Amino acid sequence: MAFILASLALLATPGPTNTLLATSGAAAGLRRSLKLIPGELSGYALSITTLSLIILPLVNASPIVSVVLRLACGAYLVWSAVHLWREGADTIASSEPVCVRRVFVTTLLNPKGIVFALVIVPYLGERRFAEAAPYLACLALMMVSVALTWISGGALVRAGARGRVGSGVIRRVGASVLGVFGLLLSVSVLPIGAH
Repeated sequence: MAFILASLALLATPGPTNTLLATSGAAAGLRRSLKLIPGELSGYALSITTLSLIILPLVNASPIVSVVLRLACGAYLVWSAVHLWREGADTIASSEPVCVRRVFVTTLLNPKGIVFALVIVPYLGERRFAEAAPYLACLALMMVSVALTWISGGALVRAGARGRVGSGVIRRVGASVLGVFGLLLSVSVLPIGAH
């Protein structure tokens, strides 16, 4: 129960991936955005397993790896925000859903993957794959449910706006949120208060 509650709380929290899912739901609708869910699942699967099995030992050996990892994630999120902002001005592209590749890479670099890998998913870091498998399967089901919720929420915004708010504006709002996440992640590595 603790695993389920912690996972759902983390998955449901607004973040880079959820922002893209909601943006796509609002810009392109529910049906056209469903193809993003496998991108999210693949991104989290690769992120969690790589972090648990490869990155965690490197971070334990050298704290600089953690700093470089956070800077790279932050830089990608800012780049993605700029790209999404520019798409908001393009009336042809603005009706298209967010691409699967962007959701995959954003999820791969999503800081939530670190929390799942290092705190929430048991047994994986210890390479006890049989014990970790049911937790990973349950996590995948929760990911699909939460992704559907975010996409549906975006689609409801689209339906409620009824043309009053263009999809370009929706993309720019999503871009702003992504940019904030990227900047916060990048700034988090600065030694604030150090003299």
